[in-house]
Amino acid sequence: MGSLPRRQRVGAYAVMLREREGRVELLLSRLSPRVSRTELWTLPGGGIDHGEDPRAAVIREIHEETGLEATVGETARVYSAHLPRASRDGLLVDAHAIRIVYDGWAAPDAPAPRVLEVDGSTSEAAWKPLDDVVSRAVPVTGLVTDALVDHLPFRLQRVAAYAVARRADEVLLTRLSARAAHPGRWTLPGGGVDHGEHPAVALAREVEEECGLPCEVTGLVGVHDTHFFGNAPSGRIEDYHGVHLIFGATVGDGAPRVLEVDGTTDAAAWVPVADIESGAVEVLDVVRHALRTVS
Repeated sequence: MGSLPRRQRVGAYAVMLREREGRVELLLSRLSPRVSRTELWTLPGGGIDHGEDPRAAVIREIHEETGLEATVGETARVYSAHLPRASRDGLLVDAHAIRIVYDGWAAPDAPAPRVLEVDGSTSEAAWKPLDDVVSRAVPVTGLVTDALVDHLPFRLQRVAAYAVARRADEVLLTRLSARAAHPGRWTLPGGGVDHGEHPAVALAREVEEECGLPCEVTGLVGVHDTHFFGNAPSGRIEDYHGVHLIFGATVGDGAPRVLEVDGTTDAAAWVPVADIESGAVEVLDVVRHALRTVS
């Protein structure tokens, strides 16, 4: 018997996770009956066209198979599967599949997935509980199992500097915009420390951007941290650790006003401490921690 025809195929796929009501879910595409006679789910994605960038290919394929506009990371892992005797288009072939798998995510307000392509290899798209995928209650391809070992939720540790500026019985606060993780809540002015930037310099810059007031940073008064697992504002699921350096500060005269455009801050104001303590003004925990520290 002669050797079988060789078929090599390169595809791009994405592991897309989200958190809903305390449960982690994975976006999957169900293979159509012409591909699998039994129920079988796989990662959204597919073949890379000649000359097509793999990241562009996976974004295109995700849209065709799920109707979602996806964002994918810059890096990927590669998986290889050699199937010496496989059926392809009704023929028995020696198949070799190379799969490039990215991390991907969709916006938190993305609609329910639905298949757009007609007569393709996908018959359904859905978010499936990750626990059901791992337990095999949801039947999945080997690619899904292999990729989940390597594509854990994105880990991010962020160092930020914040200011405690007091005026009589008031403290200077900023309100988080719709672009932030907790829109509508109030926090201390400040923000992320850029690579190589001194925290005090970063803080003075951030206070001026968020409050429109010159800032003189004094000493470090405390350190606060938060650990969060869930969807970031972008929709990417993250294992997030925030480390907050809290400094004393004084600011110049004048009414605070936000200077940055389309940032994570939409208002700045002097807020009575009594309103914070009573709960009349909803704040992040870092505010209460700072007030306890400096009281």
